[in-house]
Order: sequence, then structure tokens, then C-alpha cells
Amino acid sequence: MSDRSRQLAIAGVLLAVLCWAGNALVARAFAGEIPPFALAFWRWSTALVIVLPFVVKPLWHHRRDLLHAGWRLPVIAGIGIAGYNTLLYSAAQTTAAINITLVNTCIPLMTFICAGLLLGEWPARRAWWGMGVAVLGLLVLISQGQWSTLASLSFNQGDMIMLLAVTDWALYTVLLRRWSRYLTPIPPLAMLGIFMILGVPLILPLYLYELSTGAHMALIPANFAAIGYTAIFASLVAYLGWNHAVKVLGAAKASMANYLMPVFTAILGWLLLGEGLQVFHWVGGAMIFCGLILATRPGRA
Repeated sequence: MSDRSRQLAIAGVLLAVLCWAGNALVARAFAGEIPPFALAFWRWSTALVIVLPFVVKPLWHHRRDLLHAGWRLPVIAGIGIAGYNTLLYSAAQTTAAINITLVNTCIPLMTFICAGLLLGEWPARRAWWGMGVAVLGLLVLISQGQWSTLASLSFNQGDMIMLLAVTDWALYTVLLRRWSRYLTPIPPLAMLGIFMILGVPLILPLYLYELSTGAHMALIPANFAAIGYTAIFASLVAYLGWNHAVKVLGAAKASMANYLMPVFTAILGWLLLGEGLQVFHWVGGAMIFCGLILATRPGRA
């Protein structure tokens, strides 16, 4: 792996997590305005409309590679497109933001375990130490520097849904790596396009069921803007960066970047909502960055 390729992969995964931090803010801010299945369906439908003109020709050119990948494509599409974000948006309806952040940080550990069991890629001891440092930094952020805050946390149905989402995303990440020899011949944008083509129809029945219950989205500019952000940044930009990082860095190392989610969320809250950054933000963020550097340095597995 060249240094340039590794640097591009790290930049891609950081950009992906930054976009998803914004996605989490949108999910929380519009939880009462846009029903979860509606947000998931229109997010991916809009992204598909944007990307489709650019992927039709590459997909036709690589039709034999698509046929060779076969059943693996709908499996990945179901897990990565129809699964994770639909579960996250559902969880946002019934749980607090801090709980989503807390449960979501189980992704690196779940990915470490899945990568070890399914790929035989057990991380080096240094990576486990790095994950430990990052977890401590995360706890500093969540507790706001007061450990008694952790004892007051409570969990509900939304948190159980987030646990399913975490498992879903870990599987998506690991399967991208496991089946990379089938996916590598397909250009990144075309691969994301076929995932969306296969994934959107899987969300449609859930969206139709939601409509039948009387849950509707108001046709107002703010809702359209939320869908536009999730379609362009949380879908196209983030998934392209993430998929590339998994291919170059591996599933376990790429997943460590999820610890930056609360850091980026705090920064976005400061920039967009005027929420001040406290000492615990800086301390926790610094510990997370140190843990990531320790865990992702090149070395023997």
C-alpha cells in the first residue's frame, strides 16, 4: 500500500464520518417532521436519481462483473442501503441523542470481532490499545467530564434498534472486504449505484406501510433541504469515501473512525447551533485522536 493511497483512504473515512455526524443531527432535528422510513426512502431515491446518469454506461460495461458478483450484490445492498440508516432513523424517534452516540460507538468493536471471525483479520495488539484509549476519550465526551452522568443513562426500545443497526453496519463493512475480489473490477461510483438500485426497492414496502399508518411528510423547504443533505453528503460522498477506506485500510481500521462521530457532532453543534466547546470536548477529542493514530499506524497484524 502506497503512502498516498493510505492518505487518501484516511481522508475518505474522515470525510465519511463528518458527513454522517451531520446525518445524525438531521435525524434528530427532523425526527418529528419526517417519518423514518420516508427519510430513508427519499434519501436514497434522490441519491439514485442524481447518480443514475453517471453509472448506466459503466454498469453496462461491467455487466459480466456484476453477474459474477451475483447474489452478493443484493445482500450488501440490503444490509448497507436498506438496513443501517433505516434502523438509525427509527431509533431516533424513541431514544436520546446521547444514547445513539453511545450505542453507535460499539461499531469498531463489533467490526473487530466480525473481521476476525469472517476474515481472519485480527488486529494487532496496538490496535486494541488504541481502541481502549479512544473509548476512554469517548466516555469523557459522553459524561461531560463527570462520571456520575454515565450512571444516570437509561436505555429503551430505540437503543435496542441501534444495537441492530450497529451489527448491520459491521456486517456491511466486513462483507465489503470479504467479497472485494468480486467488487474491485467495478468502479466505485458504479458499485454504489448498483447498491442503490437494489436497495431502494427494499425500503419501498416499509415506506408504503408507514404511509398506510397515516405518517406523512410536509412538503416544505426545510424537509426538502434535509433530504437533499442526506442524499448528497450522507449517501454519495460518505459511502464513496467509506467504501474506498475499507478496501485500502481494512474493515477493522476503517471502523475506528466511528469514534470521531461525537467529536464531529460537537464541532458541528458549535459551528451551526452556537453550542460552546467545553474543556471536556477538547480532552475527549484529543484522546480519541490519539487512540486512532495508535490503532491505525502501519504494522504487523
